[in-house]
Amino acid sequence: MKKISFQNDILPLKNELYRLALRVTLNPAEAEDVVQDTMIKVWNRREQWDEIESIEAFCLTICRNLSLDRMRKLENQNQSLEEGEHDSPDHSYSSNPEEQAMQRDRVELIRRLISELPEKQRSAMHLREFEGKSYKEIASIMAISEEQVKVNIFRARQAIRQKYIKSEKYGL
Repeated sequence: MKKISFQNDILPLKNELYRLALRVTLNPAEAEDVVQDTMIKVWNRREQWDEIESIEAFCLTICRNLSLDRMRKLENQNQSLEEGEHDSPDHSYSSNPEEQAMQRDRVELIRRLISELPEKQRSAMHLREFEGKSYKEIASIMAISEEQVKVNIFRARQAIRQKYIKSEKYGL
């Protein structure tokens, strides 16, 4: 086992943790709080670092669990969630303003469809497609089997594809 350093091994994970928390909470402020809480929780368990096989999976698991806890707490208080701020769309697609507007609409539709997925599907898809994690890593982070990871990702892709086609066909 290698010696784990907070500054060199854990702190660089903050952006990855933020993206995961944002996917679960759909709220930038909540995601920032989750990342901060994650870092504190990881630091408080520093005596156990030598026993941990993958510090990245450990941190991501804590982040995911804290995000889910926050969501449950907010749902119990019946507070509405604000839409997360999104990056500006890619304007290099076309110089035609109409095409740019259509591309922005498509990107926004896909983001909305992803955000409407059940939490497990959304998290699995985010970790696979946006974070580039392997099925084994996702299974470890989400505490489910690799088969369940594959099923969740497959179902997420199917749901997005079907809703996207329906939307494009009927403009819903």
